This record gives sequence, C-alpha cells and structure tokens, in this order.
Amino acid sequence: MPDKSKPVRTVDLKVMKGAGEKIVALTAYDALFAALVDESGVDVILVGDSVNTVLCGEATTLSATLDQMIYHGRIVRKGVRRALLTIDMPYLSYQVSIEDAKRNCGRVLKETGAEAVKVEGGRSVAPTVNALVEIGIPVMGHVGFTPQSVHAMGGHRVQGRAVGAKERIVEDAKALEQAGAFSVVLELMPSDVAQSVTEAIDIPTIGIGSGPSCDGQVLVLHDMLGLNDRFSAKFLKRYADLAGSVRSAVKAYEEDVRAGRYPDVSHAYE
Repeated sequence: MPDKSKPVRTVDLKVMKGAGEKIVALTAYDALFAALVDESGVDVILVGDSVNTVLCGEATTLSATLDQMIYHGRIVRKGVRRALLTIDMPYLSYQVSIEDAKRNCGRVLKETGAEAVKVEGGRSVAPTVNALVEIGIPVMGHVGFTPQSVHAMGGHRVQGRAVGAKERIVEDAKALEQAGAFSVVLELMPSDVAQSVTEAIDIPTIGIGSGPSCDGQVLVLHDMLGLNDRFSAKFLKRYADLAGSVRSAVKAYEEDVRAGRYPDVSHAYE
C-alpha cells in the first residue's frame, strides 16, 4: 500500500498490482465530498462525467462539457491531498482529432491541477493515448461498456459475452497498455473476461461491475452511499442509506418550523 503520508502517483498503482494490493477508487464532484473521501484513504479519486447524470439529472453522460468537467475538477482538487486525481474527458473532447485531444487534455490538467485524465475506448483511441503520453499527460483507459457509446451499444449492457468479444476486449486493453496508459477501467463484463484482461496486461485494471479479479474497484460515491437511490445494479453494494437519512432530516425540520419549535431560544441570539 502506498505511504499514506505521501500523494499517490501513477507508478504507485503499478507497484500495488505487482504486490497484489487492491486499489481503491471512488468518484467525487465537489470539495466537501472530495475531502471526506480523500481522508478515508482511497487511492484514486475520479471526477467522472457521471456528474452529468448523478448531479445534473441528465439521462446520459453525452452532454457533459469540457468546461463542466474543469469546474468540478478544480473544486475537487481543493479537497484532495493524497489520492491520485483523475478527470474524465467528456464526449467529443478527444475523439475528433489528436490535436484537439492534446489541447483539451492539457487544458484539463493545467486548469484543475489533476494528475491524470481518463478516456474511453480501446484500439481506436490508442494512437491518441500514445500522443497524450508522449507530451507528458498520464492517461487512464476504459474498455468494456463505455458510457459515451451507450447508444451504439444498445443501452447499458454487459460486454464480452458474444463470440470473440473476450478476445476483442483483451486486445483493446493491450493496445492501451502499449500506447502508454497507466491503468484501465473495466466496466460491465463477466468476471472471467475481466480476469483474462487483468492477467494479460501489466498495468492495473480497475473494475466496476466486472467481478473480483480486477486489481482495484471503483464506484460512484453517491450510489454506494445510497444518496442516489434511484439507481440500482447487480454490482452495486450500498454502504449507507443517506437518501433515507436526508428525507428524515428534512421532514423533521419541516415539522419543527411549521410547529414553531425551530428556532427555539437555544438557537437564537439575544
């Protein structure tokens, strides 16, 4: 496990894989939650474009903008002292051209203070990943189910079950490794597929809905805390019921105000 008195670096994750130590990752979208997550000892904090669905109420991540990701990345940075801060690159910010990708990813690192960016796709984005790494931008990859391709994939579907699909996912991950990615997210795939990928590459795999064989795991913070109780999935374990706690607290406040119990003398100035 990395020294908790020092910031986590990309190279630390590979050392953890080599030592058989699991990597812990979570999302965060603001300074307050980022600080709480960071203080709890996670290794990676991801400012996911899932902010678009979780906080903004959109149906998909596709309408997330570069300015939106920079804004959330910048405020999350204020709460992070130790974890490796990684920012999702939104749809069309890196797919149009390599020059666009360099400019946009560079802007994200420069304006947020993050250590890395994440892009979706396998062999098709490998040349872009290589170009980014060559100019000093650390890149986390993402294969399997890729939310920015949700319409092309026919919805939120487990990947890797069709004939030849496992081999294609493995090749995608290998291409990202060869391009210089320091890690790769494996999303929504059978456990045996994720295991094959994890064994086939030397860089760490971070799973979400991909079983226990990955080198680490990531969840959306609001999902695992039970704040976003409108979302459910087989892979999701809720570690709290904060939505229920919020509703109860707001109801108690509403009742106290209507009954004249709040504020009382102990909550008023003389």
